[in-house]
Amino acid sequence: MNIEYVEKTPASEEYFPLFLTTGWNDEYRFTEDEIRAAISGSWYVVSAYDGGKLIGFGRTISDGIHHALVVDMIVHPEYQGQGIGGEILKRIVTKCRSRNIRDVQLFAAKGRAGFYEKHGFAARPADAPGMELK
Repeated sequence: MNIEYVEKTPASEEYFPLFLTTGWNDEYRFTEDEIRAAISGSWYVVSAYDGGKLIGFGRTISDGIHHALVVDMIVHPEYQGQGIGGEILKRIVTKCRSRNIRDVQLFAAKGRAGFYEKHGFAARPADAPGMELK
């Protein structure tokens, strides 16, 4: 498998089917147009492709100086457990560190905290949302 990682926002017709694999839209009920608008406002994105097919994505929203929030980390279920999410997250963290961003946080999907802990993030106190890079 030869995965290509690019710093490019995918077209909504590529991204929306990947987004739907998460089950998040059962609650959010976003339209494809809303998702396109959301990801187009990202500060930094990493898209992963296998043979031209979008199979992974991660994005960061940030002011570029102080705060960065990692959101929408997605790897297609058929590709999970192969290091793709870790590579996407590594590239996001590298970008944040290269800009000397002091506060990098993320939203972890239920049951996924262990993945982020393996990549340098720590759970915040129970009364605080999300996680932060230590």
